[in-house]
Amino acid sequence: MSLNPADFRKAMGCFATGVTIITVDLGDGSHHGVHGMTANAFASVSLEPPLVLVCVDRQASTHAHLHAKKRFGVNVLSEDQRAISEYYARADRTDTDAESVAGARFDRTHHGTPVLRGALAYLECRLRSTEEAGDHTIFIAEVEDVLVREGEPLVFHRGQYRKVGAGVDK
Repeated sequence: MSLNPADFRKAMGCFATGVTIITVDLGDGSHHGVHGMTANAFASVSLEPPLVLVCVDRQASTHAHLHAKKRFGVNVLSEDQRAISEYYARADRTDTDAESVAGARFDRTHHGTPVLRGALAYLECRLRSTEEAGDHTIFIAEVEDVLVREGEPLVFHRGQYRKVGAGVDK
């Protein structure tokens, strides 16, 4: 058996994931810009203390922003936020057109971190450590606050967005 990148990507696509937008405040005190990135390489690490991880390609602009700001938000998307996911997944996106192009609107935490309106959940994170792993960096962060809303998640599986099917109670 030999492994090639296309087969690896196809195998990883079999693992259904939720979809998140990582948000970073680009403000300088008088100006509040929002930088975002679609990410599905996100996971819980620990309950005590509450830790999560997100994996970011070292070539992505988000990589430098996370290192510089040390604080970010993880917004878990609802099933009706597909356009926002697609926008922030584009390589040619800008930090200024998210609302007009995809309908992304943000509120702010008391730390100034952007919170995506309508997301199912929001986690306010403070960077604790990083670990280089292949062409990505694993950012491990402590969760300082959360917000949870009702609704259904946006799911990604085998290269396509999916909806959660009706659950079966037994």
